[in-house]
Amino acid sequence: MTEITKEIVAEHGLSESEYEQVLQILGRVPNLTELGIFSVMWSEHCSYKSSKKWLKTLPTTAPWVICGPGENAGVVDIGDGQAAIFKMESHNHPSYIEPYQGAATGVGGILRDVFTMGARPIANMNALRFGRPDHPKTRHLVSGVVSGIGGYGNCMGIPTVGGETNFHSSYDGNILVNAMTVGLADTDKIFYSAAAGIGNPVVYVGSKTGRDGIHGATMASAEFDDDSEEKRPTVQVGDPFTEKLLLEACLELMATDAIVAIQDMGAAGLTSSSFEMADKGGVGIQLDLDHVPMREEGMTPYEIMLSESQERMLMVLKPGREEEARKIFEKWELDFSVIGKVTDTGRMVLTMDGQTVADLPVAPLADAAPEYDRPWVKTEAPDPINGQDIAENNDLGDALLKLMGSSEIASRKWIWEQYDHMVMGDTIQRPGGDAAVVRVHGTDKALAITTDCTPRYCFADPEMGGAQAIAETWRNITATGATPLAVTDCMNFGNPERPEIMGQFVGCIEGMKKACTELDYPVVSGNVSLYNETNGTGIHPTPAIGGVGVLKNSDHMSTIAFKEEGESILLVGETTGHMGQSIYLREIEGREEGAPPMVDLKAEKRNGDFVRNAIHSGLVTASHDLSDGGLAVAIAEMALAGDRGAEISLKTDLPYTAALFAEDQARYVITASSQDAEKLLENAKASDVPLQIIGTTGHNELKFSDKLNISVSDIRDTHSSWLPNLMARPNVEQE
Repeated sequence: MTEITKEIVAEHGLSESEYEQVLQILGRVPNLTELGIFSVMWSEHCSYKSSKKWLKTLPTTAPWVICGPGENAGVVDIGDGQAAIFKMESHNHPSYIEPYQGAATGVGGILRDVFTMGARPIANMNALRFGRPDHPKTRHLVSGVVSGIGGYGNCMGIPTVGGETNFHSSYDGNILVNAMTVGLADTDKIFYSAAAGIGNPVVYVGSKTGRDGIHGATMASAEFDDDSEEKRPTVQVGDPFTEKLLLEACLELMATDAIVAIQDMGAAGLTSSSFEMADKGGVGIQLDLDHVPMREEGMTPYEIMLSESQERMLMVLKPGREEEARKIFEKWELDFSVIGKVTDTGRMVLTMDGQTVADLPVAPLADAAPEYDRPWVKTEAPDPINGQDIAENNDLGDALLKLMGSSEIASRKWIWEQYDHMVMGDTIQRPGGDAAVVRVHGTDKALAITTDCTPRYCFADPEMGGAQAIAETWRNITATGATPLAVTDCMNFGNPERPEIMGQFVGCIEGMKKACTELDYPVVSGNVSLYNETNGTGIHPTPAIGGVGVLKNSDHMSTIAFKEEGESILLVGETTGHMGQSIYLREIEGREEGAPPMVDLKAEKRNGDFVRNAIHSGLVTASHDLSDGGLAVAIAEMALAGDRGAEISLKTDLPYTAALFAEDQARYVITASSQDAEKLLENAKASDVPLQIIGTTGHNELKFSDKLNISVSDIRDTHSSWLPNLMARPNVEQE
């Protein structure tokens, strides 16, 4: 038997005080298997020990929320007896170490979170952050991650319908790969994970267990250093073809009434799934590890319990239903094994070769997981930078071209063309718009889905950045005509043991809380990924937000594309000329400075509700929210989408550079016929919404008074070429 030394405890990521707590719970020294179980269950990745205190403050309820945080995914009612089930999760560290498999298994894991609740996945999204474009590893990481996401989703036959990709030096040594899945289920056929029924069989289904991914959860809970490449064995290996079989087999069994509880084996594998099921059900579980299907010889109890091999599920079945279930899984050529039973002991008892190899109390291990109130310091927001604080630009056309061809704004078509975004035949708004829109098959309804975050805002002022991330998803969904319902979050931050990093987390949560409350837009699921730093340098705080909304009638959907010649272009919202942390300031003046734009949540609600109502009333022909790059970039994106120019004549007291490129919030550009534009002006006045006609669509150029005149084709060339040119450069070995 391995002696448990201080060094072994430290290798398992447990502090001295945490190990003292282990000894108190057990009343004895744990064996190695038991220590490993405590290690993964109490890891940051599984226990949220640094973040629980703050996550509890987020609003999570609404009349349409069926299930909030705590289950595999969040569930919201979309009407007609149907529910949308969705979640976003991180796979950051694995994707940096092994980009293809890290990203692929991230997609596989989030798909299982959704279909384990009885939902058929209908859409995947992602939120990706890479280092600076000229970093030697960036192209390798982009290529591997995009291939991994596309490879897994495409093989599963589930469309990847959109997302976002940023580049910044703060991610040079620690990229972010956040994957989101949305599924559909009937509201009366949703499955949960609480084990129940003393004596009921505990069943293992899916792939065999191997040694891949052992210590994956622990690795995901530590920062990187120069030796991180050595952690490659902790990255799991995915098989999307097996997962497709697992999806179909699970849904077939779910059509019966044989399942009592079900949980996917994700982080910490069999350990996490079994303990979570037992804890939620207030029961014990006994497992005979001899019956776990294994693909490698001589696996130890430690390895079996901590393996993160993919495409596996744990179920509790009703007694006597084992053979019915076995036939289904064997038909789909998957392993099926009864490996244990539910007990009334409140303990997790593991046996192998006739010996008890672990005997642990369930509730104390789960409920006594450390919860820290880490010291934190507030990030002091810098002074704002307004239009009067920057020099007027005498070549605005050149400035617009530079922004449209910049790493932040350039087309991501090179990425999403590698994803099958049309499979299943229900994608009705493709990548490139404000939000993806996917029809609810066989109905008039559709779901609008988006992922958003502006890390530079969060770094400068976490509270304002957190609020803006929520508000931008709300705007993007609104711009399609959909009603925003709820969000899932993926909280990516550095080392929480540093007070300034913990302060970023607290600030972002506070901003998110305010925005979710004001917009009636609760958080129903999510994930926290901390220790995203290398050699003490953290990433920009990145609370990625995935938003979901519903269109009761997809015929009312709006897109960003200019439609007809001679339509009126209208600007919704107030422009004050906020230039702090703007893309213009960074790309044109080389300054990452100033406070982010203020987020007026009442204005967001008022202006967004006005736009949505205008879309539903049939008065709006195109709509687009304003974000990175401000008004000029939004107009250019609408022109590119519609292959049609515009002539803009702004009435403004601001310097023209600020009027074009300021990133003031709560703004949209909409188009309408001249007759309908007058109706919109009347409606806006009655609703106290700032609205002005700023131009008309037409021709093949963008004209902004006498200040800017540039052809749509020139913008397209610049916008579309940046990413393909980056990825076509030689690999670092050839340089």
